Amino acid sequence: MPHDLLPWETASLDHRLWRLQGFWEVLHTTLRKQVRVQAGRESTPSAGIMDSQSARTSEAGGPRGFDGGEKINGRKRHILVDTLILVLGVKVHEASLQDRAGAVLLFDKVRNTFPRLQHIWAEAG
Repeated sequence: MPHDLLPWETASLDHRLWRLQGFWEVLHTTLRKQVRVQAGRESTPSAGIMDSQSARTSEAGGPRGFDGGEKINGRKRHILVDTLILVLGVKVHEASLQDRAGAVLLFDKVRNTFPRLQHIWAEAG
């Protein structure tokens, strides 16, 4: 590591505090709105694209399950992006949860944040 940087312990603590205080979410939301407006769009989206991905994981770090379709023991992440591919929401859970149920959890998380969101494209699942 370069000597002019903070010790990793200090940087890690700062990052953790910013995450717990919601700093990263506020920053991401502000930048997403600016990018959308600069692209000639409304600041909040009316359409989005949802997909999921299963990933192998160890037992550490949270619950995991077996995704029979993907033959993976681990976690599944659902992601929702707008039509500019800017992230609107992410939900991570055990891989054994069906895609439909994971999508509901993700939509519940972002519903109040994006009231204009009316159209969602997703693969059949």
